[in-house]
Amino acid sequence: MATKKLPFTKEQIEKMMERYPTPFYIYDERAIRENARHFLKAFSWMPSLKEYFAVKANPNPYILRILQEEGFGADCSSMPELIMSQKVGILGENIMFTSNDTPAEEFEKAKALGAIINLDDISHIDFIDNKSGLPELICFRYNPGPLRAGNVIIGNPEEAKYGFTKDQLFTGYAAAKEKGVKRFGLHTMIASNELDYTYFVETADMLFDLVLEIYNKLDIKIEFVNLGGGIGIPYNPDQEPVDLNLTGQEIKKVYDQKILNRGLDPVKIFWECGRMITGPFGYLVSKVLHKKDTYKKYIGLDSCMANLMRPGLYGAYHHITVLGKENAPADHIYDVTGSLCENNDKFAIDRKLPKIDAGDVLAIHDAGAHGHSMGFNYNAKLRSAELLLKEDGTIKQIRRAETIDDYFATLDFSEL
Repeated sequence: MATKKLPFTKEQIEKMMERYPTPFYIYDERAIRENARHFLKAFSWMPSLKEYFAVKANPNPYILRILQEEGFGADCSSMPELIMSQKVGILGENIMFTSNDTPAEEFEKAKALGAIINLDDISHIDFIDNKSGLPELICFRYNPGPLRAGNVIIGNPEEAKYGFTKDQLFTGYAAAKEKGVKRFGLHTMIASNELDYTYFVETADMLFDLVLEIYNKLDIKIEFVNLGGGIGIPYNPDQEPVDLNLTGQEIKKVYDQKILNRGLDPVKIFWECGRMITGPFGYLVSKVLHKKDTYKKYIGLDSCMANLMRPGLYGAYHHITVLGKENAPADHIYDVTGSLCENNDKFAIDRKLPKIDAGDVLAIHDAGAHGHSMGFNYNAKLRSAELLLKEDGTIKQIRRAETIDDYFATLDFSEL
């Protein structure tokens, strides 16, 4: 079993709490940078390798700037994400715009920024063309339907709302070429938080076959394939991380066979990972408010599902460390809960932990992706601050906590 370690001590957190009340998120800059470099090195053989960080995973400009400095682009899915990338200085084809059910103004913004527009539906070809004209470069998102299995988070491809069917791909590429598009990309995303490396090798194999088929049938050379994201992280200590080096080596074998040996080289290879880039390096820090002993033993925190909804939404496991009790025996069983008026507002159920007392501080691991960004205001809960543990050991607030004034800012009481 792997050990889940923290990049900070109880004493450091208690000092932070003097200035920043719990709950708050804290991200480890050094670990994020080291992980980004490891990712790029593992796939460095890939032609014109580009990783477009999935902004939705952690939409904070400080995180984007760190990853931009490491050579990453941005995978955006909405107007605010496009604007955030623009403000950071990520522009042009360093942006991949992958969206669905998209308003015209968002396509227009992506086009104005020079982003690569990745279309989710065949009808969007005419939709964009009629509004502002198609760009020179276009990409299509492929949904293989029954040809591939999905997983619990993203769903089975046949039931997923995303992407073109195979027949629609060929119709779409032909139509786009007829309308003057000169450059073409191919993308898919059919799993999320997947820990089996062979899944990504099989995805590459599928897309490389399509590249050849599109070339033979339409005389269109695909400029790049976007393998999507979906590389998982070991939330549970019993799990092992995806071996990126092995994944890269196996994809290279497929590339050499399907692309290089058939004269289609080079085909650029892109990724759009989010979770595995920042997920393991973010923590939700929360204080114990109450202990309750009824039919079960409950530990009530000052955070709730509004701060981290993955356990309540998916039943997802997030490891928990009780600060200062890292070496104490886990000989108590608790449900760790928040204060929402919903019974699924639980960070852990029947979790073995050390004896916990009111006032203890807990660190919830692997919250650096799809954590703060999935927050909400149900029960008028306020979203927490985000802190950055910088490489030099100092702390920077990169998002302040919401206030009650923030909550009321969009309401109009003037005629009540």
